[in-house]
Amino acid sequence: MAISAQQVKELRERTGAGMMECKTVLCEADGDMDAAIELLRKRGLAKADKKAGRVAAEGVVMVASQPDQREAVILELNCETDFVAKNEDFLSFARHCAEVTLKEGWDDLAALQQGDLEDTRKSLVSKLGENISLRRMRRLVAREGQVAHYLHGSRIGVLVALEGAGASVDLGRDLAMHVAASRPEVVRPEDVSADRVAKEKEILMAQAADSGKPREIIEKMISGRLSKFLNEIALTGQPFVKNPDQTVGDLLKAAGSVQVREFVRFEVGEGIEKVPTADFASEVMAQVRGS
Repeated sequence: MAISAQQVKELRERTGAGMMECKTVLCEADGDMDAAIELLRKRGLAKADKKAGRVAAEGVVMVASQPDQREAVILELNCETDFVAKNEDFLSFARHCAEVTLKEGWDDLAALQQGDLEDTRKSLVSKLGENISLRRMRRLVAREGQVAHYLHGSRIGVLVALEGAGASVDLGRDLAMHVAASRPEVVRPEDVSADRVAKEKEILMAQAADSGKPREIIEKMISGRLSKFLNEIALTGQPFVKNPDQTVGDLLKAAGSVQVREFVRFEVGEGIEKVPTADFASEVMAQVRGS
C-alpha cells in the first residue's frame, strides 16, 4: 500500500528511527502504526513510543482546587492559534469552566458542553473567530489526604492525590513537578497491565534472540531489562528530579509512608496530530523516493 509522508513523519517522531527504516516497516505493516513501532523495537531500531511528542493543538490547561486541597479539577481548552490561547477572554472562560466544574462536582465532560457554558463557548467562537473546544477534564478527590497540583506555564498541568500522615504541601508540589517533567505512565511498576508486560517481554526476547548467549543468560538479561523498563514508566521507580540519587518511592518512604493514590498529567494538544504543510510533505517524499 502507499505510505504517506505524514505516516513516515509521525513514526519518526514517535520512535526516533531513520526515515527509510520507518518507511520500510510501515510498508511491511500495511500502514498500521502500532505494528510498525513493534517491528522497529524488535529490530532494535527504536527505543519507545514517544506518544507525548504528537503535540499540535493550541490552548490552555487550567486547574481549580478547593482551599483545603482535598479536591481539584484539571481541564484542557483548545483553540486554533497561539494568539487566541493568550487572549484574556479565552483564559477567563477556561478558568470559569474549571471553577464551575469544581463547584458542581462534575466528573463528566458532557456536563460542561451544555447550558450556560456551551452558550458562552459559542459566543467566544463568534467573537474570536476560531473553533474552541473543551477537550478533556478530570477531578481528583482525597478525603484522607490532599490533592496537590502544578502548572508549568499554561500548557502542562498535573494533579497528584496523596494519602498518609506525612503528606504535605511541599511534598505534593514536588511530586506534581516531577510528574510534569518525567511523564510517568502509572504509579507503581505492578500497575502496568499484564498485556503490556507480555508485549514488552516479547520485544526483549526478539532483541536477544541473535545474541548467541545460553538461554538461562538470556532469561536473566530479559528479567533485568524488563524490570528497568517497568521502573522507567512507573512514578515510584523513577529517579526523583530534584535528587536523582533517590527514587520517588524512596522519597515517599522517607516522608512517612506517604502513598500516591493516583495522578493525572495534561499537556496541551497531546495526542492530536497536525496535518503537515505541503512543503514539508514534499520534502519528505522527495527524500524517500531519492533513497
